[in-house]
Amino acid sequence: MTEPKHPETKNLRVTGYLALSSPQVLVDQLPLSECAAQTVIDGRAEIGKALAGEDDRLLVITGPCSIHDRAACLEYAKKLVELRREVGDELLIVMRVYFEKPRTTVGWKGLISDPRLDGSNDMTAGLTLAREILCEINDLGLPCATEFLDPIVPQYIADLVSWVAIGARTTESQTHRQLASGLSMPVGFKNSTDGSLQIGIDAVVSARHPHAFLGIDMEGQTCIVQTSGNADAHLVLRGGGGQPNFSRAHIAFAKALLEKVEHPRALVVDCSHGNSDKDYRRQPEVFDAVLEQALAGERTILGAMLESNLVAGNQKYGGELVYGQSLTDGCIDWETTERLLRDAHAKLRSERRKLSA
Repeated sequence: MTEPKHPETKNLRVTGYLALSSPQVLVDQLPLSECAAQTVIDGRAEIGKALAGEDDRLLVITGPCSIHDRAACLEYAKKLVELRREVGDELLIVMRVYFEKPRTTVGWKGLISDPRLDGSNDMTAGLTLAREILCEINDLGLPCATEFLDPIVPQYIADLVSWVAIGARTTESQTHRQLASGLSMPVGFKNSTDGSLQIGIDAVVSARHPHAFLGIDMEGQTCIVQTSGNADAHLVLRGGGGQPNFSRAHIAFAKALLEKVEHPRALVVDCSHGNSDKDYRRQPEVFDAVLEQALAGERTILGAMLESNLVAGNQKYGGELVYGQSLTDGCIDWETTERLLRDAHAKLRSERRKLSA
């Protein structure tokens, strides 16, 4: 006897499905070179040693707010790798290479989601382009940092990443805490958008523990992912709730909360977002304040993050674009970035000489 047909109750607002190749297919198409693999391995190891207090260099994560132009991204990378060679004895430089952009409401969601900037959302092309860019930057000998937003994306590109951020909007997410617990690189959790540090601390503690959760494997098969925990999880201060949180008092407060975390250097300061009151021109003063505290012996500070591009400011999505200028948050230009890092290098070297005299 045939069962009576009932009205559909699933996928009522889904308009279609597009097949996506498995992570393994893309990795096989675009494998790491020996040079790129060594860059990743070395980058992760250096950041891990810095977290553990075994490397006292200041970590600086710098680069565009988001990547939308391959040529401009690679031009920036080539400039940065040369500067890295010059100042690498005092600064541990990693390039910010962000492909996913969380949106408060709507807007361009990043290169992986919409690589052609036209709303076509060809994510196959976006993942391919993202992996190609990461391969090229790592081949230069420059380690890369990114933010993971979609929990599936890491299977496609995580083998090319040396440092990862979990953003302010997702730090409280159990999904992202679990994801971080299985990632192979150090992970920085940002404080929440309202400025709460406890949410970030809770995320760090959670990510350090083993988890089991639903995900996909390298073949794209849905599975239960089991993790051992990420001992290199740490906190990123980005301001919030209309207030910055990079002053000496803020650092001292964060330091007290970080007693739950074993690493002696477990704090990165994001010089943008709430700490600059969303004014890219104020990033240098935030960076200088962080540097001053590091020079004064504040060991909790691991480093700082800058939003930087070839051209200062930002531009609107759509229409003819300015080469080398951010499509999302405003960035300082290359000349300002270079000056900041050279000045920081000189001050850190001078302080080291004083201590060794």
